[in-house]
Amino acid sequence: MDGTGAASLLGAERLSSITDLPAIIAQLPDEARWRVERLFSVDAATARTEPPPEMHEWLSRHFGSVDAVRAQRVVRVTNRWTLEGTLFSRLRGRRPVESDRHDDVAREVAATEGGPFCSPETGTPASVWGRIRGSHAITGANAAAYDGQHGVIVLEQHDPLAFDTDTIVGLLDVGRAWADRSRQADPEASAYLLIWNCLWRAGGSVVHGHAQVLLGRGAHYARVERLRRDASAYRTAEGFPYLPELVAAHRDLGLVAWERDGATLMASLTPIKEREVLLIGPPGMDERDPAFANVLARTLVAYRDALGVRSFNLALLRPPLGQDATPDWADIGPMVRLVDRGDPGSRSSDIGAMELYAASVVGGDPFETATSLREALAAS
Repeated sequence: MDGTGAASLLGAERLSSITDLPAIIAQLPDEARWRVERLFSVDAATARTEPPPEMHEWLSRHFGSVDAVRAQRVVRVTNRWTLEGTLFSRLRGRRPVESDRHDDVAREVAATEGGPFCSPETGTPASVWGRIRGSHAITGANAAAYDGQHGVIVLEQHDPLAFDTDTIVGLLDVGRAWADRSRQADPEASAYLLIWNCLWRAGGSVVHGHAQVLLGRGAHYARVERLRRDASAYRTAEGFPYLPELVAAHRDLGLVAWERDGATLMASLTPIKEREVLLIGPPGMDERDPAFANVLARTLVAYRDALGVRSFNLALLRPPLGQDATPDWADIGPMVRLVDRGDPGSRSSDIGAMELYAASVVGGDPFETATSLREALAAS
């Protein structure tokens, strides 16, 4: 496809909200509907309340109307194979929260300029074999490692949001060069992972723009290995490769934002938190391939500029190095998961007991996310 990722179903265009999901699925052609139902369990419920008159003005101000609180549509989606599940409640996104609006993010970023990562060759340890230098980044070793091979990729710009497409493409290049060099030092290590926690809201302990890279021994990191096992179980039980089926289901529902040369960007139907998107490449594709790297770079720019995201988590998941074509990993290509972590000025955490121990609760709408990214990428 040439990049629009438009919905393949007229009904999905007419019904374009997560609250309409059961009706959207019901209108799909049989084959598409069966595929969605193989992959997902979907249920809708109405939460009913009776607010006292004393609350009416407050509820109208924060939630739009009293009736919106009296009858609240909730949609629950569970991936039958990965058991990732999300409860969509539109009113959750409107909850009043206390926010330190005086804590201007730009001011806080500027206040940390001059820290260790601003001079990475003297402010970060080196790996025992040295550093990788790219056009927009340099690597160091993580001073507080949580695996035998754990590095940081320090971006040239202090402001973590001051990136462009070249920065992101270069990040993938430097990360992979670090992994290949680390593997030379430890040939038994092959489980490569790249993560980026942008700002404190997303768990970043250093403000300066940086990502982290790991190379583990043995089985892949637990959730990447779980993806492989779930994909294998799906193929065994249903006779189809899992990730292409997942992409096709999102396409049929109108949740694909962009497709080109085998790489697909889509808003997740079971997001771990707000506005999660997935970028999935075909098996055998290298994450540095322009068809993948350029879409990721443009997506991050649109995430920041069109969606207004200021704090995010990103993870690059891929088969262990050298095992792309092995039977265990033959159905898995590169995948990026990207999620909005909310307002950096807010004191309210976006993750609580539900997310840790039950299922994610999300106030946003993946149909809106897909539409916003589709329009932004088409215009860029």
